Amino acid sequence: MAQFNIVVVVGSLRKDSFNAKLAKALEKLFPAEFSFTHARIDDLPLYNQDDDAQQSAQVKRLKGEIMAAQGVLFVTPEYNRSVPGVLQNAIDNASRPYGKSAWDGKPAGVIGVSVGPIGTAMAQQHLRNTLAYLNMPTLGQPEAFIQNKEGLYDAAGHIGETSLKFLQGWVDQYVAWVKKHA
Repeated sequence: MAQFNIVVVVGSLRKDSFNAKLAKALEKLFPAEFSFTHARIDDLPLYNQDDDAQQSAQVKRLKGEIMAAQGVLFVTPEYNRSVPGVLQNAIDNASRPYGKSAWDGKPAGVIGVSVGPIGTAMAQQHLRNTLAYLNMPTLGQPEAFIQNKEGLYDAAGHIGETSLKFLQGWVDQYVAWVKKHA
């Protein structure tokens, strides 16, 4: 049985991040042949093209994790109707120098959770535009704009019964997407 490692990039640094919680809960819905590496993005330097020739150890670590993976799962909040700066910084760092992007060809899934009724729809759309430029085949359907409300999780932190069928369907589509493109 093939093994698939997925790099999980959570676009939030908050200790009690809704999106980090969602990422952990989603992992429990994947089949056994999937494992996860959580990318650390809080210690990356701000992207500066002057550093392309000598990228920091933190950037090299991130790029290595991405290159070793068979797919990338972006779990992002929405800040001011777009992606958080820390996520964009991670994307920029790992895409450089030009022609040596770690993202190239990696199948991507995009999801996020917010307190608002449209979830992270605008951030996801902006992120999808960036991922298209980076040549990442990105799962288009189903879209998943998750609202953080009562019932999303059960008492143990698993996906709750009211959202389980939908999110299991999303995970199943992403699994098939990774297997097709890895």
